[in-house]
Amino acid sequence: MTTITQDIAPPKRPRRVIPKVMTLTDAAADRVRTLMANTDKPIAGVRVGVKNGGCAGMEYTLEYADARSPLDEVVEDKGVGILVDPKAVLFLLGTVMDYEVGKMKSGFVFRNPNQTSSCGCGESVAITPQKLDDI
Repeated sequence: MTTITQDIAPPKRPRRVIPKVMTLTDAAADRVRTLMANTDKPIAGVRVGVKNGGCAGMEYTLEYADARSPLDEVVEDKGVGILVDPKAVLFLLGTVMDYEVGKMKSGFVFRNPNQTSSCGCGESVAITPQKLDDI
């Protein structure tokens, strides 16, 4: 009896290009650099996320990160590293983070293609997460 064995390798498929979770404008990168340089203690970076809250359902969050979590998504853009909370990745795919200075208000602004609406004051948003099939 003759046994024929073959190494059957899965067909090679082209790797999908995985988009960056977020990008930063020059103004946002400059502001993050300034914030990180002026902290009282060493930090690992600035962490971006989302949380439930506000009248529209969700709010963007920014905080100093004392340490990098192994699950954080690291976004390097314009010489700045941002840590993205792993629970926020599907909500933030394709987002552009900007920093705007106005007469009455200055702050980070998120241009998110997954955002479906926002409240009147602009403090909270409704976001539909990306489906993994859409990536």
